[in-house]
Amino acid sequence: MTLVSHLIHKFTLIYLAVSLFLGFSTPGNAAPLSSASSDPSCPEGMVFIPGGTFTIGSDTHYPSESSAGDVTVDSFCIDRHEVTNAEFRQFVEATGYKTIAERPLPKAEFPDLTDEQLQPGSIVFQPPSEGIQQIAYLSWWHWVVGANWQHPYGPDSSIVGKDNYPVVHIAYDDAVAYAKWAGKSLPTEAQWENAARGGLKDKEFSWGDSYSAKKANTWQGLFPFFNRKEDGYLGPAPVESFPPNGYGLYDMTGNVWELTSDWYRVGHDGKSHSLNPLGPDRAESFDPKKPTEGAMHVIKGGSYLCAKNYCSRYRPAARESQAPDTGTTHIGFRLVKNL
Repeated sequence: MTLVSHLIHKFTLIYLAVSLFLGFSTPGNAAPLSSASSDPSCPEGMVFIPGGTFTIGSDTHYPSESSAGDVTVDSFCIDRHEVTNAEFRQFVEATGYKTIAERPLPKAEFPDLTDEQLQPGSIVFQPPSEGIQQIAYLSWWHWVVGANWQHPYGPDSSIVGKDNYPVVHIAYDDAVAYAKWAGKSLPTEAQWENAARGGLKDKEFSWGDSYSAKKANTWQGLFPFFNRKEDGYLGPAPVESFPPNGYGLYDMTGNVWELTSDWYRVGHDGKSHSLNPLGPDRAESFDPKKPTEGAMHVIKGGSYLCAKNYCSRYRPAARESQAPDTGTTHIGFRLVKNL
């Protein structure tokens, strides 16, 4: 290498480092790179997300999202859409894996339950009967024996013909097992939120500042009593049914909640000005809204059950907690590959 070329190379590295530090051409400050989805370093079906600095969380919504601060993440690849029934079936057929919802509840952990109550099952959303005007909070969730990823609403339901729908009833350990088989990992909350913003800075939604029923699969109407179905769906939608965000990612808003690797704690204290921030240790994980459930993971993106009067967490900054041993009809996942 000649002296001139050496100096040019050195200047380029310094410029890139300074640009990253100051926020030039990063996902938080500029339009997304048009070549992001075609980066050769990402496996098929994944999208390249350029590293950069962005503001994680929000100080204008729920306390669980504050205090917003600037964080930096390295470049990574992320699945273009949520893991589908067809993709999860390939994993099950290759490994013989049984999800947590397909296993009996452990007697040692639930000594007061009968053998019938220990049967495999999962949590299913069931709307109130027509005409009812008032119900108890969370009474729309029911433990259903026989509900699992292959039978989302109970043993009489099926995913036949729904290969391209997001897989649900996935507990944290199920997602980790799939990720290990696929040679990938669950995203951190920072990675997920950075990707969800699609290259936009300080916007309310993945597409801008105005809610739109046509941009994502959410609940339009008064939850849980009636859904006007302005987006065309009462339940989950096939992946890629709605427009992608600026990075070419589908369903980063609505459809089903998505698991992350971070343990949950209220707020983002301690993350500001950090590189590739992680959540708290498991011992520090706690959600005061669910004091009896112990340590939980962060889920992101909201779901088809999120409405303006309930949840309203169909925003990149929004977050919720989820017990690691529990799946439901509205929780799925997608994976990342770190570069």
